[in-house]
Amino acid sequence: MNRRDVADLAGCTALGALTAFGLLALVVVGGDGAALFTDEDLHAWPLAHRPAVAVALARGLTATGTGVVPYVLAVLAGLVAARAVRGRLLAVGLCVAFLGTGQAARYGVMWLAARPRPPRAEWATHASGWAFPSGHATTAALTAGLLVVAVLVRGPRGKAMLALAACCWGALVGLTRVYLGVHWFTDVLGGWLFGIGWLGLCLAAVARWAPEQVIAGSGGTTVDGTTDRTDTTEEVAEHAPQDPGRRGRSRPA
Repeated sequence: MNRRDVADLAGCTALGALTAFGLLALVVVGGDGAALFTDEDLHAWPLAHRPAVAVALARGLTATGTGVVPYVLAVLAGLVAARAVRGRLLAVGLCVAFLGTGQAARYGVMWLAARPRPPRAEWATHASGWAFPSGHATTAALTAGLLVVAVLVRGPRGKAMLALAACCWGALVGLTRVYLGVHWFTDVLGGWLFGIGWLGLCLAAVARWAPEQVIAGSGGTTVDGTTDRTDTTEEVAEHAPQDPGRRGRSRPA
C-alpha cells in the first residue's frame, strides 16, 4: 500500500466511524439522555453479578484506561513504529498528540451532549462528568489503535496476536465501565466509535499531507512489508569512493 492508499483507507474508516457516532449522538441528544436500546438490560445484569473479586479486577482494568497509562502506551507505540533513532522522537510526538487532541475533542462533545450517568447508587467505582461518550472507552480505543498500527507497521513476529491483545484490552476497558455501573452501553459504544474515527482522521492527515521526510524518517518497515532503506542508502553513500570516475580497483597485469 502506498501513501495514497493508506490515506484513503484511514479516511474511509474515519468517515464510517464518525458517521455512526454522529447518528448515535443525535439519538442520545434527541432522547434527552435517557437509556437507549438495550442500555437498561445491560446495566441491570452486572448489578446481580458483582462478586468482590470481579469488581476488584474490573476496577484495576478500568484504571488503565485513564491517567498516565494510556500515554505510556502511546509512547511505546511510537517507539515500536519507528526503527531509526531519528524517527522515534517524531513518532512518539505524533502518537501523544493524537491521543491528547482526541481526548480534548471528546471532552467538548461530552459537554455538548450533557448526558446524565446511570443512578449514582448503582456505581461500583468513582466517576465524574457527563456520560456520553465514555472517556475511558475513547481513550482506550485510541491507544489500542495506536498500538495496532505500530505493530502492523513494524511487522514483528506474532503481530496478529499482539494486535489482538491490544484490541481486547481496549474493548475490555470500555466494558468495565458498564460492569461498574458508571456508563450506559451506548456511552461506551460512542467512545469506541469516536476513538476509531479520530485515529482514522489523524492517520489520513499524516499519510496525505506529511512531508516525505517525516514518513521516511522512521527508517522502519513500510505498510507493504518492505524495509525502508533510507538509512542504509545514506550509510553506503558515506563509504562510497570519493573519486566519481573511479569505478573500482584495476586488476594487476
